[in-house]
Amino acid sequence: MNFRAHVYPERIIFQIAPMVDILLFLLVFFIMTWNFARNEAEIDVKIPAAREGKENRRPVGEVILNVRRDGSIFMNRRAMSAEELLQTLKRIAELYPDQAVVLRGDQDADYKFIVDALDICRAANIWNVAFATSKPE
Repeated sequence: MNFRAHVYPERIIFQIAPMVDILLFLLVFFIMTWNFARNEAEIDVKIPAAREGKENRRPVGEVILNVRRDGSIFMNRRAMSAEELLQTLKRIAELYPDQAVVLRGDQDADYKFIVDALDICRAANIWNVAFATSKPE
């Protein structure tokens, strides 16, 4: 007498829904990481090299001014006139009095363009200005 029911081995089924969830999560993670990791190097500014320069971590919300060799100024990847830049920096200085600004000047740009950018920062009451350099090759 056999009281046991016939036990059939359960087929292992590959569940696709959890795998799709994981893949979509990884895709979103890598896209967001890539987006935040993009740096201002996309803008056509070749900064000078310094032997003693240090590469610091970039804080979130950092304001970056790029001065091209023709004197055009870009703030966080957006071209701005001197008046637009002044108004934007004034608003930033009102909200965040100790806001740091990183000035990335092209190595072939006239010194006058760098001084103009510094004058705009000073007129906007921005006192914390750093100059970006690259490591020598």
